Amino acid sequence: MLSRKALSFVSSSRASLRSFSLGVVTRNAGQQVSFEEKYAEKLQQRAHQQGKSVEQIRAELKEQERQRRLQRIKEESGKSSGTMETPLRGKSSPDASSGAPKVSIAARKDSSPVKPLSSIFNLDKILETPHSPEQISVLWRAYHASRSGGTGRGYICAALPVETYQQMVDVATKYPRFVIPVPRENAQIEGGSKEPAYEFYLMEWGFHGSPPEQSTDIFAQPKLSSNPQTSTVLFTPLQEYKQRTSFATPYLVVTHYTDLAKTHGLVLLRGEVTPSTAASSPSVGADNGGGRFMLSQQDAQLLAIHLQRFYLWNEGSEHRAALLKDFHETPAEFKWEDLLKHTDFVA
Repeated sequence: MLSRKALSFVSSSRASLRSFSLGVVTRNAGQQVSFEEKYAEKLQQRAHQQGKSVEQIRAELKEQERQRRLQRIKEESGKSSGTMETPLRGKSSPDASSGAPKVSIAARKDSSPVKPLSSIFNLDKILETPHSPEQISVLWRAYHASRSGGTGRGYICAALPVETYQQMVDVATKYPRFVIPVPRENAQIEGGSKEPAYEFYLMEWGFHGSPPEQSTDIFAQPKLSSNPQTSTVLFTPLQEYKQRTSFATPYLVVTHYTDLAKTHGLVLLRGEVTPSTAASSPSVGADNGGGRFMLSQQDAQLLAIHLQRFYLWNEGSEHRAALLKDFHETPAEFKWEDLLKHTDFVA
């Protein structure tokens, strides 16, 4: 059951959401600290020293914060699992010779905190023998269903057409943050109200460069990759983020792998739910089947679904697109009541 503290945002006025959108973090009742004002002079000094605008310096600092949070959650998740994942192997051709030339998979040499796809998927096997996008999708789902002792708990996955992913990226580069409500039944609300309760999650996009194009030609020369950028989306309880900012633990990390975009037209989505031991507080949505994760499978699916609902604009999504725009461009006009009207809570 949720505490009053955990749901304090739900019962507050929309001014709370507006203050968050404007970059003001509420530390306690009656006290607000504007980080824009507090560090304005230092930001201007650094911008002058580096020959950049204040907006560029601010964006760099936000990205550094994201990277630190991603790296920390990656390290904590590794400690919790205790073992490295075994890469998924594709099906080999029956007449494949053991002496056949090996496919050369370019190793990533950047400092990205994102776990490389080659540590999950055996890309050598995938490329050595023909695999259709449908076959890769089946292998991807089967692999994640086999995790956590065959229960699949703690993971969600999907395979997206590269065109669908690119549409989402086009929106995300302009509007990288949003909030998503998750319903909480039987929650304790101040004043004993019986109105439906919701916990809000902050959604943050981040981009980590384009992975190299995969090739079966062992003599192929390295070239500039035409794959889309790999991306991550962090989902963090808004209340925790407001209290701990860069130290807040994401409860769900969604990664879009674009390594096979050029060769197979696919982007592989992988969502990892944070193990309960990696966070600072007990989860309000822990899985009933053991409580090992900070979110239930249903809540993780719900967040992933709304990631696409609000960032994949098409016919019928005008209201959701308007909400996303208002959140960034006119935060004073953003109303969380309108957000609830355009949110589907059936995962």
